[in-house]
Amino acid sequence: MYVVATAGHVDHGKSTLVRALTGMEPDRLEEERRRGLTIELGYAWTTLPSGLRLAFVDVPGHERFLSTMLAGVGPVPAVLFVVAADEGWMPQSEEHVVALEALGVRHCLLAVTRADLADPAPALDQARTRLTSAGLGGARPDAAGLGGERPDVTRLGCGGGRGAVEAVAVSGRTGQGLDELREALDRLVAALPAPDPEAPVRLWIDRAFSVPGSGTVVTGTLPEGAISVGDELALDGEPVRVRALESMKEPSSSVTGVARVAVNLRGHRLPERGHGLPERGRALVTPGKWTYTDLVDVRITPVGTLRDTGSGPEAADGPGGSGGDVLVSGRGRGEEWRLPRCLTAHIGSVAVTCEVRTLGGRVVRLRLARPLPLHLGDVLLLRDPGRDRAEVRVLAGASVLDVRPPALGRRGAARAHAARLESAVPDAASALRIHRLLRVADLTAMIGTSSDLGEGPVCGDWYADPEYWAELGERLADTARRYAIEHPLEPGMPIEAARHALGLPDRQLVAALVRAPFTLAEGRIVTRPAGLPEPVARAVERLRGELAAHPFQAPEAGRLAELGLGSREVAAAVRAGRLLRVAEGIVLLPGADVRAAELLRRLPQPFTVSQARRALDTSRRVAVPLLEHLDRSGLTQRVDEVHRRCL
Repeated sequence: MYVVATAGHVDHGKSTLVRALTGMEPDRLEEERRRGLTIELGYAWTTLPSGLRLAFVDVPGHERFLSTMLAGVGPVPAVLFVVAADEGWMPQSEEHVVALEALGVRHCLLAVTRADLADPAPALDQARTRLTSAGLGGARPDAAGLGGERPDVTRLGCGGGRGAVEAVAVSGRTGQGLDELREALDRLVAALPAPDPEAPVRLWIDRAFSVPGSGTVVTGTLPEGAISVGDELALDGEPVRVRALESMKEPSSSVTGVARVAVNLRGHRLPERGHGLPERGRALVTPGKWTYTDLVDVRITPVGTLRDTGSGPEAADGPGGSGGDVLVSGRGRGEEWRLPRCLTAHIGSVAVTCEVRTLGGRVVRLRLARPLPLHLGDVLLLRDPGRDRAEVRVLAGASVLDVRPPALGRRGAARAHAARLESAVPDAASALRIHRLLRVADLTAMIGTSSDLGEGPVCGDWYADPEYWAELGERLADTARRYAIEHPLEPGMPIEAARHALGLPDRQLVAALVRAPFTLAEGRIVTRPAGLPEPVARAVERLRGELAAHPFQAPEAGRLAELGLGSREVAAAVRAGRLLRVAEGIVLLPGADVRAAELLRRLPQPFTVSQARRALDTSRRVAVPLLEHLDRSGLTQRVDEVHRRCL
């Protein structure tokens, strides 16, 4: 299936044309049929001469319903642009084409209606020229294999050049040109890019209702991906399950984009009686594949009058613009435009207000009124609802560059960030250049796929920009060496201290950065072979000499200080295995505990502390903690409150 939306000025015959092509009534509301004015989105479908099935989203043309028009056009890849032969190009024709340009729609077919009432050539030439200048003239394949000859439209002034919009003159009342229009629609859809059936689902809801016995049903245009009965999707972050599917009024077990689809949902927070139904602009999405965000950095592409009447520096007062405006500047000299600080952003079927902050160049930050599921590369349309309806209210397209933008509190940070974003593209490598480090879940939610993430994770589920990762390795080496110089008595830099120094979010990343000649040992980054600094080693040797004759007469703190063994030096010697710490302030030579146990075995068992003190030729200050150490080591055991025995 293919989906095409209509576009064009009010009362130029869009609904009449859809009705003539499909035999279906696109106007669903009684008021619409009574007034002859499309108010809401309408839906109809047909089979083209090639056998392909085509659905239409019929949009209103009145200026008051621009937001509804954008909801219909937003998710579709192509448009049928309608201009009346007896009126030609009109104000809403202009606003609609500017909207299509901003949204990035590049595939268009022009239908000049009411060809039975006026010569279609002038209107056709005027409309084709404007549509082509807006970039809507997608290249078309040859007619061969599509079930018919290309119609001879050169007599109407719309022939042939590559990049020109194909045009057909028709009359919905008499049927003139309808067969040629159907063949042209075949060529239009044949030129559309093939949607990715494996893409994550994002179905922007354009209608919701409740069916007795079935519950909530939502409809929308599925641009790519696939939905199947039984799938679990997310609606505003809440899980819902697909109970049933329909496409073009036909039940289906699975629907693949592009398609019009109705989805019957089951979920614990969904209403069953029509109250509190999901609003237009909500989205059904594949869980974990989209980033819900209300803050995005975007690249502005001015369109319509904003682009054509770019304002110079004199149009604004200072860097923030005049009044409530902000300045956006292009690359060329004098390329500057003013944007209101408060705009309405459109994507898919949603419209949300947003605040605009300029960062530098064409990059601005948008704070959206509510979080939306977005990917890098999504295009938003920016509209000024405060402008007079006689003016074009669509101002710009906005390509999403970052869906998780950083805080910018430091002076100059905004301009530096904008400079990095100017060359950004919607892929994993670009996302990593901007964010440097990302978990696989966050990276996947930014770009929508986990199959094209580059060289693989640097550790665990962490991905890193290669240049930044190499820089981190150099910084870690410098940091560890500096720590070793400043802390010579420690065996190495603690991993947590290194994580903090490098500003990393996970200790795993520090461990993954350790390279020879550095090693990891007991949670530290070791920068040198095990051993003691020379002054400490000499102090230990002097202590060894003093303990040689009386191995259990541990020196007091004052004597240790005289030897040059403060608490840090003693700790280093203990870690190096050069001293034995029996208790706080009590140090002996390594093996002294085993030797003490051998001497105590010669005593009558059990023995007292006093007997042990005399046998070991030491003081009670040393004997008590030494015996407790022997208890903990399993060399002795308490018999009662007074006695111990050797094991």
